[in-house]
Amino acid sequence: MGKFVINETKNGGLKFNLKATNGQVIASSQVYKSEASCRKGIASVMKNAPVAALEDQTVEGFEVQKNPKFEVYTDKAGEFRFRLKATNGQIIATGEGYKKLASCLKGVESIRKNAVDAPIVVE
Repeated sequence: MGKFVINETKNGGLKFNLKATNGQVIASSQVYKSEASCRKGIASVMKNAPVAALEDQTVEGFEVQKNPKFEVYTDKAGEFRFRLKATNGQIIATGEGYKKLASCLKGVESIRKNAVDAPIVVE
């Protein structure tokens, strides 16, 4: 089972990482000003990740999906990345860069699986 880990940032804010069972970070959040707002972000990921559509922006002429959705795209370095957008279109989690599209898609599936009932830990 994965877990959400809330950490303080260097500038005094808070962010969360969703970690897989093996301890690897599979998604990260923006920086929040309070623990309460950080927890709201986690709740949004828990709610949206399992039902989010997949929008593969690496394909020419891709079909635009409604929010909530995972957007899979290629970054400037040529790596595959994803971002999870909530129903309101706000980005609530992002993934690391992957060399292969298949690995990126496995990251998306891992979030769908791990986010649902992951405990929240404050470190």
